Amino acid sequence: MSTQGSASGHVPLWNIANILTASRLVMVPVFVAFMFLDHPAWRFAAFAVFVVAAVTDRVDGELARRRNLVTDFGKVADPIADKALTGAALIVLSMLGELWWWVTVAILVRELGITLLRFAVIRYGVIPASRGGKLKTVLQVVAISIYLFPLPEPLTFLAHVAMGAALAVTLWTGGDYVVQAVRLRGRSSGGAGG
Repeated sequence: MSTQGSASGHVPLWNIANILTASRLVMVPVFVAFMFLDHPAWRFAAFAVFVVAAVTDRVDGELARRRNLVTDFGKVADPIADKALTGAALIVLSMLGELWWWVTVAILVRELGITLLRFAVIRYGVIPASRGGKLKTVLQVVAISIYLFPLPEPLTFLAHVAMGAALAVTLWTGGDYVVQAVRLRGRSSGGAGG
């Protein structure tokens, strides 16, 4: 019945991994505020905040696993912070006219839909993050970072190429998760009598 972290005692709520997750949540409104300040220096500041926040997403998960600091708060707050950061960036870029709204809507609908799907099938089992899902996150962060960094005009196509790849993997992995959810439910329903 014990959790992985309980072998050495109770895992404190405010451990380093959770503090990093909470700091990422705090960085989201700071990032948004910087994006709407009309000076090139603030754009670099917004880029820096986004990159630091994205790095903490990687670091807090590694720390939680390596140091047995996994908590219920972290399990819930980490994906919320992750989606809040990328979602806010996509929405702000679309509001500023730098990213097509249909791209933002497609990605946000997929993210929200898969989150709700995971909750809907949780009684049948957990849908783990796949390699494709991790690749999706990396591509989204890279694409958004390229949009945020003020590139000279001839190089702006790089942002579109990166976002195209991120969108393709985002939609493909969304479909894969739906298939996994259907199989998970089917296995549980078929084995209900056993």
